[in-house]
Amino acid sequence: MSRFDPEFDLTVERVIRAPRETVWKAWTDPGRFAQWWVPSPAVCRVERLDIRPGGAMVTLMSDDGTRFVPHLDAVVLVADELERIVFSNAIDSNWRPVAANPIAMAAEVTLADHADGTDYRIVVRHPDSETRARHAELGFADGWGSVTKQLAEVAEGEVAL
Repeated sequence: MSRFDPEFDLTVERVIRAPRETVWKAWTDPGRFAQWWVPSPAVCRVERLDIRPGGAMVTLMSDDGTRFVPHLDAVVLVADELERIVFSNAIDSNWRPVAANPIAMAAEVTLADHADGTDYRIVVRHPDSETRARHAELGFADGWGSVTKQLAEVAEGEVAL
């Protein structure tokens, strides 16, 4: 795990009241992932979810559930089962560099045991402070915060069943 640098990085942290295994499944199972990956009321369609080094994350989103547009096309760099996922949209799912990406980033998701469930943290790293600032201005806190809340609802709902 790399050090958090407030000049280049943004983060969301939360305790999710579910075991790490359940949170991991929410990240690795396409059906579960689609339930929380985009801010509600938008709808997510998972085209590819291959959480392994060299794997891919490709999602589409829709505001009306009918017309879907590209949302994320990223390569998975690291997948340490039950502990960490690192992915980047600077390289697409076909391993092509993305030349004109307005918010190039690498995201590191970490899961750790917590007395109340899972200590969940995601750090989104940017190539420079300008890209970080643009991402913050575009609503990083609201967007990533809301999907983290939705992730918690999915995982905690499975535990309650």
